[in-house]
Amino acid sequence: MNRRRFFAVVLLASAALPVARSAQAEDAVSLSLTIKDGKFEPAELHAPVGRALEIHVTNLNTIPSEFESNDLHFEKIVPVGKEAVVRVRPQQAGRYSFFDDFHRETQGVLVVP
Repeated sequence: MNRRRFFAVVLLASAALPVARSAQAEDAVSLSLTIKDGKFEPAELHAPVGRALEIHVTNLNTIPSEFESNDLHFEKIVPVGKEAVVRVRPQQAGRYSFFDDFHRETQGVLVVP
């Protein structure tokens, strides 16, 4: 393959990346929960198998929270009165726990049937 053709292929491939990323973001399942009075509401989230997730977490407590999951490999500090978004890769069927790392008694679970 000559150099011009090679660079044309590379240019076209790199131009397609933002489109692919945008399509993946649109395919994500959006879930929402709040943290209030030391509890998640709802305490159990449900998501389909094999779909990327966006979990929107709103902290209605009077103190900061750290939304965390060892099972799902994320942690995110959520300031008082704010919302944070956590993106999670597609999961297989199972139960995945999450918690507030600043207040360990606050527990929840993601169920993927």
